[in-house]
Amino acid sequence: MKKSDPQPPRWTTSFLRWYCRPRLLEDLEGDLYEYFERNVRQKGIARARLIYFLDVIKFMRPYTIRKIEPLTFLTHFMMIGSYFKTSRRNLVRNKLFSFINIVGLAVSMSVGLLVIAIVNDLRSYDDFHEKKDRIYRINTHHQADGREPMNLASTSARIAQRLAGDVPGIEDFTIIRNGFSEDAKIGQNTFPLEATWADGSFFKVVTFPLIAGDPATALKEPYSLVLTEKTALKFFGTTHAVGQTVRLDTLDYQVTGVARDVPHLSHIHFDALVSFATAEALFGKKGDVFNNWDNVWSNYVYIAVPKGGSTTGIQRALDQICREENKALVHQKVTMSLQPFKDIALGRKLSNNMGPRTEPTTLWILGGLAFVIILSACFNYTNLSVARSLRRSREVGVRKIIGARGSHVLGQFMAESVIIAFLALLFSFGLYLLVRREFLALDPHISEIFRLDLSFRSVLYFIALALFTGLAAGFLPAVFFSKINALAVMKDASGIKIFRHIGLRRVLIVTQYALSLIFIATTVVGYGQYKGFLNFDLGFNTGNILNIKLRGVDAEVLKKELAEIPGVKQISHSSMVTSVGSIYGFDVKYFPRKDAQPADSGLVWVNTVDEHYLPIHQHKLLAGNNFTLRPEKGSESELIVNQQVLKRFNIGNQDPHKALGQIIEVNGQKLTIIGVLKDFHYGTMENKIEPAMLRYSRSEPWGYLNLQLATNDLENTMAKIESAWKRFDRVHPLKATFYDDQIQEAYSQFSVMVKAIGFLAFLAICIASLGLFGMVVFTTETKLKEISIRKVLGASEPGLIYLLCRGFITLLGIAALIALPATYLLFDKLLLTRFAYHQPIGLPELLGGALVVMLLALIMIGSQTAKAARSNPAKVLKSE
Repeated sequence: MKKSDPQPPRWTTSFLRWYCRPRLLEDLEGDLYEYFERNVRQKGIARARLIYFLDVIKFMRPYTIRKIEPLTFLTHFMMIGSYFKTSRRNLVRNKLFSFINIVGLAVSMSVGLLVIAIVNDLRSYDDFHEKKDRIYRINTHHQADGREPMNLASTSARIAQRLAGDVPGIEDFTIIRNGFSEDAKIGQNTFPLEATWADGSFFKVVTFPLIAGDPATALKEPYSLVLTEKTALKFFGTTHAVGQTVRLDTLDYQVTGVARDVPHLSHIHFDALVSFATAEALFGKKGDVFNNWDNVWSNYVYIAVPKGGSTTGIQRALDQICREENKALVHQKVTMSLQPFKDIALGRKLSNNMGPRTEPTTLWILGGLAFVIILSACFNYTNLSVARSLRRSREVGVRKIIGARGSHVLGQFMAESVIIAFLALLFSFGLYLLVRREFLALDPHISEIFRLDLSFRSVLYFIALALFTGLAAGFLPAVFFSKINALAVMKDASGIKIFRHIGLRRVLIVTQYALSLIFIATTVVGYGQYKGFLNFDLGFNTGNILNIKLRGVDAEVLKKELAEIPGVKQISHSSMVTSVGSIYGFDVKYFPRKDAQPADSGLVWVNTVDEHYLPIHQHKLLAGNNFTLRPEKGSESELIVNQQVLKRFNIGNQDPHKALGQIIEVNGQKLTIIGVLKDFHYGTMENKIEPAMLRYSRSEPWGYLNLQLATNDLENTMAKIESAWKRFDRVHPLKATFYDDQIQEAYSQFSVMVKAIGFLAFLAICIASLGLFGMVVFTTETKLKEISIRKVLGASEPGLIYLLCRGFITLLGIAALIALPATYLLFDKLLLTRFAYHQPIGLPELLGGALVVMLLALIMIGSQTAKAARSNPAKVLKSE
């Protein structure tokens, strides 16, 4: 074959020559070349190369593989020992080089270890279930009035009834339901109990072992109760609780089983299980919508398929059931799909999700950030290795002259890199333990999701990370040194080019600092956005307002007690706390006249309040009045709306004064608009300001008391509030939170992200600065003679400093020109698009962090170059 003709992949030919016996190689290689030429003519170059590769693999037979010669094997073994011995000596000899690389790799690998531990935890969720690979959850997609479908993890209780008779191919299924909350009375003691409803097949589908009781019958009968070990100990002081009676509300429940405590890495958590037959008995008797097809908000159904079974037929049956049941619905549609059990904790976002959940995208982002940090440390290694090329090239030249091959040199430098990586692993593990503790303390939700405990699998991953990092860091330097020409070892190795006129070291420095600047700019901009969310004008006041969750306590009686406390200025009632993520609404109808048909209908968010709510929260009335009449139960008649309601239904041509007296039907009741508020924010910053209304109803119990405080002794006031609470409820602790703190909690995930990226920014800058410091040291060392000659010829120290700094300053400037626009686009086009309201990204935010990083870099560069510029020329040039 001519060189201009198509060639087989070179690496496959090298692989053939490596494994094939010498006496067979020439014939086999010739035959494969002939086949390759023929395939190029008949099938094209791409397919010909693929076939050539497959043929090389196919001929890897016992009779073609070369025998291992004992002498050759011993020689290779001795060479490996030589690699490690030489590497150890080189590390000790070059302490600065070793320190920078070990510390940089250790810091970056500690982040990698954290990400590995996070991924390991998420992949370990629900691992303890015996049928984990055969269990599926039925998810629901609910669509109303032509809106976008709402994807739910919950489903209808009715589907459980249909599964029993209509769907073949199911080994077993179970239904569970959240929301059981009662005070458990045992003798003279009372304990709050949050439990989960579960049917009799629960223990057949999922694996939560019982230490007492029969799993087949424990949840079969109504008013049956299964406790966990922890709950049994709390209630009775022993785990031998089967047969005991627990009074919940006005009914007696019998303990029929005691289960082992739920493992932390489980998306299903419970302190107790109440038989689902109890729910059917309680709710069914009341004529409740418990079994309605469109009641898809509280129930969760799991199915187990037989070994080797398929879900295709089950999904078809679910589709058919949905078509049949949807016929009875008006303006609604319910469809269902199956989700693998192991994909629940690490899956897509669903409303009403049970237990912790993390999106796969989050893991990709975390992995990407960790990769960038590790890559930065690898850049340090590559940069410093290439910078030391003048010294090491002589060593390599000598090795080659005495017979070393390129592969031997490659092995030597890869071994050196791997040794550094494993030394870094020892340091990084200590850093990981520190980072792990701080990470779990970032937010309470994080410690609920993760444990980050060490396991054998995670240790293997840690070792694999060190090996990968060592190979990645040493690859470019090893390839570079293995290709050095022994006759030109004095050539300056820093002249390698990856593009014309662009040095390898310059590209790495620019890339490294560009990534560091992106991190720091992201942190500064992200923090600015977070503060903007907290300070956003919601349209009402939240300062000095303490929200107390009532948890069943009589609101009126508690209100009288709290009103006597000095420092409590005013008190209002509300059903919920707005602007922190909770939403509650109705499909309402607008009636232009009392005797007319509704002109329009639509969803409006609602909060139930009293007459003191508007003054405390300082809502601005554009027209009309506050609530003045205290309605009796069931006699609600008045309504206050925001401007968006007028726009949505075009009430009074959107004139607040003309809207007064108009009729809106809410949940079957016709209410009169008595006031119009200036638009206020009901949801979080992710949502636009939407139609919202305030109603005054006493048909439902209040959810919160809103206390306006005016005190100089907050600690004493809070103590008195807690004391008053305990006089009414000794079972439940006081749950009182300032409104501003609740808003801060609503954006805690954003805060955690800013803190995490800020931490990574700090690490990236430290690693980049270490690398830059090493580069400056080596550069100034190699230019000492040039500097001395220039000083002898009359050059000034400032001029020499500028000469040495100029190249580095230019590289940092290029890095900033890349990083700052990239950060702006990242926020403007990607991160902030999901927020309806956010702060504009200002130039000071982008430049602030960059200037700090640049200043640190300049101080580092200036200190080293000034030291070199002040060197004594006589000492440097005395041997010349």
